Amino acid sequence: MKIFITYASAGAGHFKSAEAVYNSFRAHYPQAQVKLIDVLSYSKRLVKESHIRGYTMMVSYMPWLWKISFYLTSFALLRPLVTRIRFVIDRLNTMDFTDFLIAENPDVIISTHFLPSESASYLKRRGRINSKLVTIITDFGVHPFWVLPDTDIYVGACEITKTQLISQGVKEEKIKILGIPIDDKFALVSGKRKSIFAKLGFDEKKFTVLVATGSFGIGPIEKIVDALHGEVQIIVVCARNKKLFKKINRKKYNQVKVFGFVDNMEEMMGAADVIVTKPGGLTISEILTVGTVPVFTRAIPGQETQNIRILSEYGIGLWAKNLKDVKDAVLDYKTNPDKLQSVRNNMVRLKKPSAARELCDAICTGSFWPGR
Repeated sequence: MKIFITYASAGAGHFKSAEAVYNSFRAHYPQAQVKLIDVLSYSKRLVKESHIRGYTMMVSYMPWLWKISFYLTSFALLRPLVTRIRFVIDRLNTMDFTDFLIAENPDVIISTHFLPSESASYLKRRGRINSKLVTIITDFGVHPFWVLPDTDIYVGACEITKTQLISQGVKEEKIKILGIPIDDKFALVSGKRKSIFAKLGFDEKKFTVLVATGSFGIGPIEKIVDALHGEVQIIVVCARNKKLFKKINRKKYNQVKVFGFVDNMEEMMGAADVIVTKPGGLTISEILTVGTVPVFTRAIPGQETQNIRILSEYGIGLWAKNLKDVKDAVLDYKTNPDKLQSVRNNMVRLKKPSAARELCDAICTGSFWPGR
């Protein structure tokens, strides 16, 4: 079986989710022919750079513009016009990718971004490929861009994701609520708290907060650390923001550990009682699996604010819109352990740590499309 796992390198979550599925196939179905493919690697360099940098610039420095574009493209009355414009732009930008899909005609295309899904759906509709198309929605809400007529299976995060898909015309039998695929290591961190604290040099009995910036390394992280210092133990992950790392590190705060880019985020989460972070879909799935209670900040308007609203319906997560909100939320959890435990109990009901493996099983056993 030839399986292509596709994504677009705009934001880390799409890649990480695709990578988790790829690694699961390699671990459990080594006989499958699996490729991990960035759709933007088939675009011209200028297109790729503008796509990645444009997205990063908008969500980092012009979130108001991203918010406008997100909601305008969601508006039902504008959808026919948006669809036509999007169709032309995507055809021009993905010609090499569509040629590649036609030449390879894989058995299954799995996509963690709507761009490769759109290309595959277009080719299926024209009879140029006969691949099965599986689209993994990497947020808890559903923007209309994800909904494409020739998708065979949608993989969603929760029942509200399913409800939103159905409201946009997707048949219920096409929707599988497996969760957003994440790396297996997040499910394996349980029971390692003592050893993690030993490596950090922290007191296991003290309330610990993880402050993380997300993949872009943005947000009022330094101010959050200043506000919480002395109240709790703090782990700070600055991602690729070297300037932020140096600024916080120079302060030499007691009971504050500062890191740059890390590949053991599961351990950082496993050591923390609370995490202050951005509400990206993949990050939320990781948090749910580990059981670290979230306080959300610096949400990207649109998909991330939708994530917050959906999680709040399950009794999970607080949206801290300013520095005072962050401090109040963290200290409230510190002084009210019953409230902290109540949120953890809600998280257990929503977490889906085996999404990647269950997806691989369903594809390789044929249970997604019986009788094929």
